[in-house]
Amino acid sequence: MNKATDSSFAQSDLGQDAEQATNTIQDPALGDILRRTKGLTNDQVEQALHYQREHGVRFGEAAIALGLARPEDVTWALAQQFHYPYAPMADAKLHDELVVANEPFSEEVEAFRDVRSQLLMGVMGADDARSAVAIVSPNVGDGKSFIAANLAVAFSQLPGRTLLIDADLRSPRLHEVFAVDSSRGLTGILSGRAEQRVIKPVKHLPNLYLLPVGVVPPNPSELVQQPAMSLLLRELLSKFDYVLVDTPAASKGSDARIIATHCGAALVVGRKNSSSVPALQGLVKQLGKGSVKVAGMLVNEY
Repeated sequence: MNKATDSSFAQSDLGQDAEQATNTIQDPALGDILRRTKGLTNDQVEQALHYQREHGVRFGEAAIALGLARPEDVTWALAQQFHYPYAPMADAKLHDELVVANEPFSEEVEAFRDVRSQLLMGVMGADDARSAVAIVSPNVGDGKSFIAANLAVAFSQLPGRTLLIDADLRSPRLHEVFAVDSSRGLTGILSGRAEQRVIKPVKHLPNLYLLPVGVVPPNPSELVQQPAMSLLLRELLSKFDYVLVDTPAASKGSDARIIATHCGAALVVGRKNSSSVPALQGLVKQLGKGSVKVAGMLVNEY
Protein backbone atom coordinates (compact mmCIF):
# COMPACT_ATOMS: atom_id res chain seq x y z
CA MET A 1 0.00 0.00 0.00
CA ASN A 2 2.80 2.42 0.86
CA LYS A 3 4.73 1.58 -2.29
CA ALA A 4 1.70 2.25 -4.46
CA THR A 5 1.12 5.59 -2.75
CA ASP A 6 4.75 6.67 -3.21
CA SER A 7 4.63 5.65 -6.87
CA SER A 8 1.51 7.67 -7.57
CA PHE A 9 3.10 10.73 -5.95
CA ALA A 10 6.18 10.37 -8.14
CA GLN A 11 4.08 10.40 -11.31
CA SER A 12 2.63 13.86 -10.91
CA ASP A 13 3.75 17.32 -9.80
CA LEU A 14 0.60 17.61 -7.72
CA GLY A 15 1.56 14.39 -5.99
CA GLN A 16 5.04 15.72 -5.20
CA ASP A 17 3.59 18.94 -3.85
CA ALA A 18 1.21 16.93 -1.70
CA GLU A 19 4.04 14.76 -0.38
CA GLN A 20 6.11 17.82 0.50
CA ALA A 21 3.15 19.43 2.21
CA THR A 22 2.51 16.20 4.13
CA ASN A 23 6.13 16.07 5.31
CA THR A 24 5.96 19.70 6.35
CA ILE A 25 2.82 19.08 8.39
CA GLN A 26 3.60 15.66 9.81
CA ASP A 27 7.28 15.89 10.72
CA PRO A 28 7.00 18.67 13.31
CA ALA A 29 4.01 16.81 14.80
CA LEU A 30 6.11 13.66 15.04
CA GLY A 31 8.89 15.71 16.58
CA ASP A 32 6.44 17.15 19.10
CA ILE A 33 5.32 13.66 20.10
CA LEU A 34 8.91 12.49 20.54
CA ARG A 35 9.69 15.67 22.45
CA ARG A 36 6.87 14.97 24.88
CA THR A 37 7.36 11.23 25.26
CA LYS A 38 11.12 10.74 24.81
CA GLY A 39 12.39 14.05 26.12
CA LEU A 40 13.90 15.34 22.86
CA THR A 41 15.01 18.95 23.14
CA ASN A 42 14.19 21.64 20.59
CA ASP A 43 17.80 21.53 19.41
CA GLN A 44 17.59 17.77 18.86
CA VAL A 45 14.38 18.15 16.85
CA GLU A 46 16.07 20.80 14.70
CA GLN A 47 19.08 18.51 14.33
CA ALA A 48 16.80 15.71 13.07
CA LEU A 49 15.03 18.10 10.67
CA HIS A 50 18.39 19.22 9.28
CA TYR A 51 19.48 15.59 8.82
CA GLN A 52 16.13 14.86 7.11
CA ARG A 53 16.58 17.67 4.58
CA GLU A 54 20.22 16.85 3.95
CA HIS A 55 19.73 13.12 3.37
CA GLY A 56 16.20 13.11 1.96
CA VAL A 57 14.78 10.72 4.57
CA ARG A 58 11.74 10.82 6.83
CA PHE A 59 11.90 12.54 10.19
CA GLY A 60 11.65 9.29 12.13
CA GLU A 61 14.50 7.75 10.12
CA ALA A 62 16.60 10.82 10.83
CA ALA A 63 15.92 10.59 14.57
CA ILE A 64 16.93 6.92 14.55
CA ALA A 65 20.08 7.55 12.49
CA LEU A 66 21.18 10.25 14.94
CA GLY A 67 20.54 8.00 17.93
CA LEU A 68 17.82 10.29 19.25
CA ALA A 69 15.14 7.58 19.23
CA ARG A 70 14.76 3.84 18.83
CA PRO A 71 12.75 2.30 15.97
CA GLU A 72 10.02 1.24 18.40
CA ASP A 73 9.83 4.81 19.75
CA VAL A 74 9.22 6.18 16.25
CA THR A 75 6.66 3.48 15.46
CA TRP A 76 4.77 4.29 18.65
CA ALA A 77 4.91 8.04 17.92
CA LEU A 78 3.58 7.48 14.39
CA ALA A 79 0.74 5.43 15.82
CA GLN A 80 -0.16 8.30 18.12
CA GLN A 81 0.04 10.75 15.23
CA PHE A 82 -2.42 8.71 13.19
CA HIS A 83 -4.70 7.92 16.16
CA TYR A 84 -3.84 4.22 16.16
CA PRO A 85 -3.61 3.23 19.84
CA TYR A 86 -1.40 0.41 20.98
CA ALA A 87 0.86 -0.13 23.96
CA PRO A 88 4.46 -1.22 23.40
CA MET A 89 5.91 1.35 25.80
CA ALA A 90 7.08 -0.06 29.13
CA ASP A 91 4.69 2.07 31.15
CA ALA A 92 1.74 1.11 28.94
CA LYS A 93 2.31 -2.63 28.61
CA LEU A 94 -0.93 -4.55 28.59
CA HIS A 95 -1.58 -8.22 29.33
CA ASP A 96 0.60 -10.56 27.27
CA GLU A 97 -2.49 -12.09 25.63
CA LEU A 98 -3.40 -8.78 24.00
CA VAL A 99 -1.19 -9.24 20.96
CA VAL A 100 -3.18 -6.76 18.86
CA ALA A 101 -2.35 -4.04 21.40
CA ASN A 102 1.22 -5.05 22.13
CA GLU A 103 2.38 -6.15 18.66
CA PRO A 104 -0.04 -4.46 16.22
CA PHE A 105 2.30 -4.57 13.23
CA SER A 106 3.13 -8.28 13.38
CA GLU A 107 1.97 -10.61 10.62
CA GLU A 108 -0.09 -12.68 13.07
CA VAL A 109 -2.23 -9.68 13.98
CA GLU A 110 -3.34 -9.31 10.36
CA ALA A 111 -5.58 -12.34 10.97
CA PHE A 112 -7.56 -10.35 13.52
CA ARG A 113 -7.89 -7.42 11.12
CA ASP A 114 -9.14 -9.81 8.45
CA VAL A 115 -11.81 -11.21 10.80
CA ARG A 116 -12.74 -7.65 11.78
CA SER A 117 -13.24 -6.75 8.12
CA GLN A 118 -15.42 -9.79 7.51
CA LEU A 119 -17.59 -8.98 10.52
CA LEU A 120 -17.94 -5.37 9.37
CA MET A 121 -19.01 -6.49 5.91
CA GLY A 122 -21.45 -8.94 7.44
CA VAL A 123 -23.30 -8.59 10.73
CA MET A 124 -21.69 -5.48 12.25
CA GLY A 125 -21.62 -2.98 9.42
CA ALA A 126 -25.19 -2.06 8.47
CA ASP A 127 -26.83 0.28 10.98
CA ASP A 128 -30.33 -0.98 10.19
CA ALA A 129 -29.40 -4.61 10.86
CA ARG A 130 -26.39 -4.30 13.12
CA SER A 131 -25.89 -7.07 15.66
CA ALA A 132 -23.80 -7.73 18.68
CA VAL A 133 -21.56 -10.74 18.06
CA ALA A 134 -21.24 -13.59 20.54
CA ILE A 135 -17.88 -15.37 20.52
CA VAL A 136 -18.62 -19.06 21.06
CA SER A 137 -16.65 -22.31 21.11
CA PRO A 138 -17.35 -25.98 21.82
CA ASN A 139 -14.89 -26.62 24.63
CA VAL A 140 -12.90 -25.03 27.42
CA GLY A 141 -9.39 -24.15 26.23
CA ASP A 142 -10.31 -23.28 22.65
CA GLY A 143 -9.01 -19.73 23.16
CA LYS A 144 -12.41 -18.06 22.86
CA SER A 145 -11.68 -15.32 25.42
CA PHE A 146 -8.30 -14.69 23.78
CA ILE A 147 -10.03 -14.21 20.42
CA ALA A 148 -12.76 -12.01 21.93
CA ALA A 149 -10.25 -9.77 23.71
CA ASN A 150 -8.03 -9.26 20.69
CA LEU A 151 -10.94 -8.71 18.32
CA ALA A 152 -12.21 -6.05 20.71
CA VAL A 153 -8.81 -4.33 20.62
CA ALA A 154 -8.84 -4.52 16.81
CA PHE A 155 -12.28 -2.89 16.65
CA SER A 156 -11.18 -0.21 19.13
CA GLN A 157 -8.53 0.88 16.64
CA LEU A 158 -11.30 2.03 14.29
CA PRO A 159 -13.22 5.28 14.72
CA GLY A 160 -16.07 4.87 17.18
CA ARG A 161 -16.50 3.10 20.50
CA THR A 162 -16.14 -0.62 21.12
CA LEU A 163 -17.72 -2.53 24.00
CA LEU A 164 -16.62 -5.99 25.07
CA ILE A 165 -19.07 -7.80 27.37
CA ASP A 166 -17.86 -10.65 29.54
CA ALA A 167 -20.92 -12.91 29.63
CA ASP A 168 -19.02 -15.98 30.80
CA LEU A 169 -20.89 -16.09 34.09
CA ARG A 170 -19.19 -19.37 35.01
CA SER A 171 -15.46 -18.63 34.66
CA PRO A 172 -14.96 -14.94 33.87
CA ARG A 173 -11.45 -13.72 33.20
CA LEU A 174 -11.60 -10.68 30.92
CA HIS A 175 -11.42 -8.35 33.93
CA GLU A 176 -8.00 -9.88 34.61
CA VAL A 177 -6.86 -9.52 31.00
CA PHE A 178 -7.84 -5.85 30.90
CA ALA A 179 -7.04 -5.09 34.56
CA VAL A 180 -10.40 -3.57 35.50
CA ASP A 181 -12.47 -3.77 38.67
CA SER A 182 -15.08 -6.54 38.53
CA SER A 183 -16.94 -5.97 41.78
CA ARG A 184 -19.94 -4.73 39.78
CA GLY A 185 -21.02 -5.80 36.34
CA LEU A 186 -23.41 -7.73 34.12
CA THR A 187 -24.87 -9.98 36.82
CA GLY A 188 -25.94 -6.95 38.85
CA ILE A 189 -27.86 -5.55 35.87
CA LEU A 190 -29.53 -8.87 35.03
CA SER A 191 -30.55 -9.45 38.63
CA GLY A 192 -32.27 -6.06 38.76
CA ARG A 193 -29.79 -4.12 40.87
CA ALA A 194 -29.36 -0.49 39.81
CA GLU A 195 -25.57 -0.49 39.77
CA GLN A 196 -23.61 2.55 38.62
CA ARG A 197 -20.48 2.70 36.45
CA VAL A 198 -20.49 -0.95 35.51
CA ILE A 199 -18.93 -0.26 32.09
CA LYS A 200 -15.21 0.30 32.52
CA PRO A 201 -12.86 2.17 30.18
CA VAL A 202 -9.73 0.19 29.33
CA LYS A 203 -6.52 2.01 30.17
CA HIS A 204 -4.26 2.90 27.22
CA LEU A 205 -6.97 1.93 24.69
CA PRO A 206 -9.20 5.02 24.62
CA ASN A 207 -11.99 3.63 22.41
CA LEU A 208 -12.39 0.34 24.26
CA TYR A 209 -14.76 -0.41 27.16
CA LEU A 210 -15.42 -3.57 29.15
CA LEU A 211 -18.59 -4.70 30.92
CA PRO A 212 -17.26 -7.33 33.36
CA VAL A 213 -19.32 -10.15 34.84
CA GLY A 214 -19.35 -8.77 38.36
CA VAL A 215 -20.29 -11.24 41.09
CA VAL A 216 -20.31 -14.83 39.77
CA PRO A 217 -23.90 -16.10 40.26
CA PRO A 218 -25.18 -19.56 41.24
CA ASN A 219 -27.72 -19.52 38.36
CA PRO A 220 -25.93 -18.33 35.19
CA SER A 221 -28.26 -19.97 32.65
CA GLU A 222 -31.35 -18.49 34.26
CA LEU A 223 -29.83 -15.00 34.33
CA VAL A 224 -28.84 -14.91 30.65
CA GLN A 225 -32.19 -16.45 29.67
CA GLN A 226 -34.07 -13.37 30.89
CA PRO A 227 -35.50 -10.81 28.42
CA ALA A 228 -33.39 -8.24 30.27
CA MET A 229 -30.37 -9.56 28.36
CA SER A 230 -31.92 -8.70 25.00
CA LEU A 231 -33.09 -5.31 26.25
CA LEU A 232 -29.61 -4.55 27.57
CA LEU A 233 -27.93 -5.49 24.28
CA ARG A 234 -30.39 -3.36 22.34
CA GLU A 235 -29.61 -0.36 24.51
CA LEU A 236 -25.86 -0.91 24.33
CA LEU A 237 -25.98 -1.18 20.52
CA SER A 238 -27.49 2.31 20.49
CA LYS A 239 -24.60 3.66 22.56
CA PHE A 240 -21.61 1.78 21.12
CA ASP A 241 -20.50 1.28 17.54
CA TYR A 242 -19.27 -2.30 18.03
CA VAL A 243 -20.38 -4.81 20.66
CA LEU A 244 -18.68 -8.18 21.20
CA VAL A 245 -19.78 -10.72 23.81
CA ASP A 246 -17.62 -13.44 25.35
CA THR A 247 -19.49 -16.60 26.42
CA PRO A 248 -18.83 -19.84 28.31
CA ALA A 249 -17.79 -22.92 26.36
CA ALA A 250 -20.77 -24.79 24.92
CA SER A 251 -19.68 -27.88 26.85
CA LYS A 252 -20.56 -26.02 30.07
CA GLY A 253 -24.26 -25.81 29.22
CA SER A 254 -26.72 -23.82 27.17
CA ASP A 255 -25.44 -20.33 28.15
CA ALA A 256 -23.50 -19.68 24.94
CA ARG A 257 -26.43 -20.60 22.69
CA ILE A 258 -28.82 -18.47 24.73
CA ILE A 259 -26.47 -15.46 24.65
CA ALA A 260 -25.88 -15.88 20.91
CA THR A 261 -29.65 -15.85 20.36
CA HIS A 262 -29.91 -12.56 22.27
CA CYS A 263 -27.07 -11.14 20.15
CA GLY A 264 -28.42 -12.40 16.84
CA ALA A 265 -24.97 -13.33 15.49
CA ALA A 266 -22.06 -15.50 16.53
CA LEU A 267 -18.46 -16.20 15.61
CA VAL A 268 -17.53 -19.84 16.20
CA VAL A 269 -14.01 -20.52 17.50
CA GLY A 270 -12.18 -23.83 17.43
CA ARG A 271 -8.61 -24.77 18.30
CA LYS A 272 -6.21 -26.29 15.79
CA ASN A 273 -5.41 -29.96 16.47
CA SER A 274 -7.89 -29.96 19.34
CA SER A 275 -11.46 -29.15 18.30
CA SER A 276 -13.25 -31.94 16.47
CA VAL A 277 -15.22 -31.31 13.30
CA PRO A 278 -18.36 -32.98 14.72
CA ALA A 279 -18.22 -30.70 17.80
CA LEU A 280 -17.97 -27.58 15.63
CA GLN A 281 -20.69 -28.78 13.27
CA GLY A 282 -22.92 -29.61 16.20
CA LEU A 283 -22.48 -26.15 17.70
CA VAL A 284 -23.27 -24.47 14.37
CA LYS A 285 -26.40 -26.63 14.02
CA GLN A 286 -27.56 -25.72 17.52
CA LEU A 287 -27.02 -22.03 16.83
CA GLY A 288 -29.08 -22.33 13.67
CA LYS A 289 -32.03 -23.65 15.67
CA GLY A 290 -32.02 -20.38 17.59
CA SER A 291 -32.06 -18.25 14.42
CA VAL A 292 -28.50 -17.10 15.08
CA LYS A 293 -26.57 -15.86 12.07
CA VAL A 294 -23.18 -17.58 12.11
CA ALA A 295 -20.82 -14.84 10.98
CA GLY A 296 -17.96 -17.24 10.44
CA MET A 297 -15.74 -19.92 11.93
CA LEU A 298 -12.23 -19.21 13.17
CA VAL A 299 -9.53 -21.78 13.94
CA ASN A 300 -7.30 -20.56 16.74
CA GLU A 301 -3.64 -21.45 16.29
CA TYR A 302 -2.27 -19.41 19.23
